[in-house]
Amino acid sequence: MELGLNGKRALITGASKGIGYAVAEVLAEEGCAVDLAARDPVALDAAAAKLRAQHQVAVRVFPADLSRAEDRARLVEACGDADILVNNAGSNPAGTIEDIDDATWRASWDLKLFGYINMTRAFYSRMKARRDGVIVNVIGTGGERMDANYILGASGNIALMGLTRALGGRSPDHNVRVVAVNPGLTETDRAVTMLQTWSRTQFGTPDRWREALANRNLPFGRMGTSREVADMVAFLASPRAGYISGTVVTVDGGNVNR
Repeated sequence: MELGLNGKRALITGASKGIGYAVAEVLAEEGCAVDLAARDPVALDAAAAKLRAQHQVAVRVFPADLSRAEDRARLVEACGDADILVNNAGSNPAGTIEDIDDATWRASWDLKLFGYINMTRAFYSRMKARRDGVIVNVIGTGGERMDANYILGASGNIALMGLTRALGGRSPDHNVRVVAVNPGLTETDRAVTMLQTWSRTQFGTPDRWREALANRNLPFGRMGTSREVADMVAFLASPRAGYISGTVVTVDGGNVNR
C-alpha cells in the first residue's frame, strides 16, 4: 500500500534502537526524511548510517535527553517544521508501589510522561499555526491492562492515553491529528530487561526470564515485533489514516482481552 508519505519529514524520539528505530526504518522506506533523537550519540550515528545506506533518504541525528528542558528546546528549534512527530522516548520499570522509590518514579515520568507532554505541546502549537501535522504517541498496554506489578507504567500510560484522546478530539479543528499506538510485549532489549524483573519476582533470579515469558501465555505463543508496531505507526501517520484522530490502537495480539 502506498502511504503517501514520500517527501514528508518525521522526528522520532527514542530512535536509536527497538521500536523507535523500526519506526524510522519504515518511514524511511516510505520516502520520509527522518530526524532521530535519543540519548546515546554512538547508537544514533550507527542507526543513521544504516538508514542512509539502505534507503537513501536524508537523516539527521540529535543526541538529547528529553527529560531536560534545554535539550527539548534545542530539538524543537531544529525540528519544529516536522510534518510528523513520533513520541517514543522513555520506559517505565516494572515494580510494585513499594518497589518504586521517589527518584525512580520522577525520573521515569520526567522522560516519558512529561517528555511526551512537553514535546506534544511544543509541536502542536506549530502544527496548529500552519494547519498541518500528525503526532503519534507510542505508549504501551500498561494503561489498558492495569497490573500492580507494573504500577508506574499503568499510571503514566493511562495519562498519555488521556492526552491523546483529549487533544486528538479537538485537533482536527486545526487540521492536525493526534493518535497513539499501544504496543504489548514486544521483542526488544527493553522487554528482556522487564522479563528479567518478572523472573526475579517469580523465581528469585533474573536468569529464568524465558520461563517468565512462557508463563505469560502470550497470543500466538510469542512477543510482537518492533516492525509490527512500526507498520501501524507509519499507517496512522499517513494520509491513509486521514480521518483518524484521538484514537489509541492496540498492537498486542489481543492480549489485553485474554
